[in-house]
Amino acid sequence: MQLVLASQSPSRLMILRNAGVEPVVKPAHIDEQSLIDDLQEAPPADVVTALARAKAEAILPGVEGEAIVVGCDSMLLLDGELQGKPHTVEETVRRWKAQRGRTAELITGHAVAHVGETVTWYEDAVATAIHFGDVSDKDIEAYARSGEPLECAGAFTLEALGGWFIDAIDGDQTSVIGLSLPLLRRALYSYGLDASSVWQQQ
Repeated sequence: MQLVLASQSPSRLMILRNAGVEPVVKPAHIDEQSLIDDLQEAPPADVVTALARAKAEAILPGVEGEAIVVGCDSMLLLDGELQGKPHTVEETVRRWKAQRGRTAELITGHAVAHVGETVTWYEDAVATAIHFGDVSDKDIEAYARSGEPLECAGAFTLEALGGWFIDAIDGDQTSVIGLSLPLLRRALYSYGLDASSVWQQQ
């Protein structure tokens, strides 16, 4: 079974490859900010799930044959506000000074489409508590200048340099990295498919 990933995220690709899947990578290009603006009153989980679905829908026209299409989007919920990628060193520093020593929720929305004679959707979001370490100003500056967190939701990674600065998580580790394998398994089961059906050796 072909799995198509609507993302250019190296972290999501790593998760799938480590889990035995070699996906077809088709990055989706959508106007995320416009969609976020339209959903200002929506619950946070609905916002990230809508973004995930928009990404998956954007690449559907190019998918041929039976396939599983996966769209994802992650944002950090801190003080009731969703925060995406910081993009700049200055914004990364500001974010980390606000979130160090605190706990926030990393919410990852998923939209999984089974493409066959028709298109069927499985949509859900996973929230995981992130316990940020009480990080020094010098380390925050060094981490920001490394470039690693600039294009990461919540201005951190769990699997690389950012691992120094996350004290603990409560929840699904793969979801924090960008794609929940347990959620993907449940989506496949809902279509009558096994997780192993998308493994590379199948």
